[in-house]
Amino acid sequence: MDSQMLDVLIIGSGPAGLCAAIYAKRANLRVLVAEKEYLGTGQITESDQVDNYPGLPEINGYELGEAFRGHAQKLGVEFYDGMAESFAEGEKSWTVQFTNGYKIHTKTVIYCAGAAHRKLGVDGEKEFTGKGVSYCAVCDGAFYRGKSAAVIGGGDTALGDAMYLSDLCEKVYLVHRRDEFRGSAASVQRLREKENVEIITGAVPEKISGDQTVTALELKDGRTLPVHGAFVAVGMQPQTECLQGVVAMDENGYIIADETGVTSAPGFFAAGDVRTKALRQVVTAVSDGANAAVSADAYIRGLTG
Repeated sequence: MDSQMLDVLIIGSGPAGLCAAIYAKRANLRVLVAEKEYLGTGQITESDQVDNYPGLPEINGYELGEAFRGHAQKLGVEFYDGMAESFAEGEKSWTVQFTNGYKIHTKTVIYCAGAAHRKLGVDGEKEFTGKGVSYCAVCDGAFYRGKSAAVIGGGDTALGDAMYLSDLCEKVYLVHRRDEFRGSAASVQRLREKENVEIITGAVPEKISGDQTVTALELKDGRTLPVHGAFVAVGMQPQTECLQGVVAMDENGYIIADETGVTSAPGFFAAGDVRTKALRQVVTAVSDGANAAVSADAYIRGLTG
């Protein structure tokens, strides 16, 4: 990598970032992917099995991420290991500074740093992640067909997860630490009408236990729920702390952008879990990356047109 100005700097090497890199490289743009973790491929590596990516049923999450990365590398995409710290808009360009002090100049930025699932912080959560603990019911719910599961949370995501799982699982426990739900009252009522859903309020998880996989969720009041899966739905945290004052974001810190990836800042695009959207899945992240790269290409052509 030299000091010549890039056409596209991609922040993040998950599915959105890697797909953006593939599309940008195929458009003959000078592209670089900056990643905070060496050889990283995003949160997809946390999935023991991905069963909803078209054409690749039951693929391991790590293998799918490596396939995305391998495709980008085969096209000649370059990578830089570093965490972006600040973004300065210039005359038809951006200067991005990294935590190590290094600066990169680029015509456009595609920000794909993603969003992290908020954790419960209880014993067993980390140990059983991918072995009964999940943060995505749509991704992993099918693995618990005919089994029992607990959903932990009180917002619309938790309610939606419980409803989704109720059509798959024999028994679903919805566990919320408060007496009232933050999510839709109509959704709560529909769940109350489900015979296989048990709503437990005023309850705080203390431990997720098991052997090779999850077998129980233990509550602080002494109760133990026999479950095969524990779905944590206590919110997401978009990785946008460094973008305060750079682009417009919503009240939860997600970058305001539609499927084109266009943001409030010229030449700055957003893709993947970090942007405002309803469904955050591998397939939508890949789609976002492609769209953002096409938008960046059009923007660059406009600069020189």
